[in-house]
Amino acid sequence: MEKMGGFWMKKKILSAILGAAMVGCLFVGCGEEATDTAESSAESTQAEADDTAGEASAETSTAELLPGGGSNIIYCITPSTSNVYFKTVQDICTSEGESLGYEVKCFSHDDDAAAQSDLFDQAIADGAAFIVCDNAGADASIEAIQRAADAGIPTFLVDREINTTGVAVAQLVADNAQGAAAIAESWVDAMGYEGKYAELLGLESDTNCQVRSENFHSVIDQYEDLEMVAQQSANWDQTEAYEKTEAILQANPDIKGIICGNDTMACGAAAACKDAGREDMLIIGVDGSDDAAALIKEGRMVGTALQQIAYITQLAVQQGDAYLNGTAPEEEKQLVPCIAITSDNVDNLSSFVYTE
Repeated sequence: MEKMGGFWMKKKILSAILGAAMVGCLFVGCGEEATDTAESSAESTQAEADDTAGEASAETSTAELLPGGGSNIIYCITPSTSNVYFKTVQDICTSEGESLGYEVKCFSHDDDAAAQSDLFDQAIADGAAFIVCDNAGADASIEAIQRAADAGIPTFLVDREINTTGVAVAQLVADNAQGAAAIAESWVDAMGYEGKYAELLGLESDTNCQVRSENFHSVIDQYEDLEMVAQQSANWDQTEAYEKTEAILQANPDIKGIICGNDTMACGAAAACKDAGREDMLIIGVDGSDDAAALIKEGRMVGTALQQIAYITQLAVQQGDAYLNGTAPEEEKQLVPCIAITSDNVDNLSSFVYTE
């Protein structure tokens, strides 16, 4: 029994040693596996973090390179839409902008530079992608446009220029000099190259007012028998033009014609002439509105110079979209030709669009 007892004792000791060895191996093996897994997990986490950081860095880099305020909003800022010309700017900007996937917000500054400045601040706060603006003054608008540029928001001017370059991305305007001279040629012919006339000026702080008047006179002043007896500002406004024309007719009953800086004033002048029994008055305007077209067809206006404002606005929105995608216009100042509209071609005009 002692031998047997010794044998079993030895066996138990051996089993204990073997068991301990197996546990030790198992413990060591699990420890290595856990270490490998932890290291692998850490490497994976670090790789994911690096990727995320890389993506974030790429996104930040792209955002820094892209112009615009970061939103998908176009701001369209114009004078009062009581004038159908400016309503056309807002309508075309909205339709073209929405077709390109933008939200379009339209506002009127009413030719008030302070109100325009507030609207530019609103656009900046809204993170506008870009601004389409028919401005409230060639000098008074510069500061607001510069603030937008400093905020990374590009401005595309339509219809009216400003007296500097390098602030707006583009200034797209009708060739007012060419247009005013062209329709003045038709007017002097209708006047028979002689007679007294009056002029209604637009807003005198507006570059277009000066350019149109100067180029009316570049043609008219060649004929010494054409005499201007009155020149007054009606500030682009129809009611004011009516009132100024009434006064002019009373003071100068023998005038034959009236030249007007825009169609809105021409319509006001035509209404005053009709009420005074002077529907024979020879009147011209500039814009190319449907109201002017109707008066031309009735024989109450000689003609108008069509500014292709629908096309100009469409170009501004397209150029804004291209600019955000990395393509700037080749030139900042871009002139779009005007078309002289008379009874000969008025049927081709509709909604500021001329069709051959």
